[in-house]
Amino acid sequence: MERPVALITGGAKRVGRAITHALARAGCDVVVTYRTSRDEARTIAGEASPASVRLIELDLADLDAVERAGGELASSLGRLDILVHNASIYGPRPIAEMDAGHLLEMYRVNAAAPLLLTKRLAPLLERSSLPGGGSIVAMCDMHAMGRPRRHMAAYSMSKAALVEMVRTLARELAPHVRVNGVAPGVVAFPDSGFESDPQMQQAYLSRVPLGRSGTPDDAAEAVRWLAMDAHYVTGEIVRVDGGRWLS
Repeated sequence: MERPVALITGGAKRVGRAITHALARAGCDVVVTYRTSRDEARTIAGEASPASVRLIELDLADLDAVERAGGELASSLGRLDILVHNASIYGPRPIAEMDAGHLLEMYRVNAAAPLLLTKRLAPLLERSSLPGGGSIVAMCDMHAMGRPRRHMAAYSMSKAALVEMVRTLARELAPHVRVNGVAPGVVAFPDSGFESDPQMQQAYLSRVPLGRSGTPDDAAEAVRWLAMDAHYVTGEIVRVDGGRWLS
């Protein structure tokens, strides 16, 4: 039997890597995009065996390149069952330091590129033979859904646009393609910057009812479930936040 095919943007590191492995373990062959993480991407092929792995270097900030890559994949893949919009950029910037370049880069990577890539690949997804049809899962952010954080206006606006993409495309691509999102709180603290500070992390976790951060695997399992098992779910955003939304 032919294996399903999943494409994961930014699938070489952190949460994206966990998603890649989760879908490979679930029986999918995988296509992984990366921007700078070439070495990490190359290690996936051996780790994800027996899944086949195809690696594609792609800068999501370059929307012309996104359109080209989407068109090439639509012609060369032959089959696509799952599309995971995982890649994103993140970072604080106070409004007084905001500039158009920062704002537009956030929007291009976090919202416009996923929509353009979906446009190119939707015809393949519509032909998926998976139970429940083709599936798109977008990695959103629970803080962009009504729990805003200071100094995150550009990032949160771009992720809020991604949430609206999920809801809009869930209607437009039905009934053959389901579109959902996963909205983590903290499943992997940044490796650098102010959120890598242990005191900051403890302050954040003090507001999480479960009292701890999640893991990349927690987010990956939610993605796998939505993509492969949630056959009657579309237009939903699943929060994976340890209850942080409640407080």
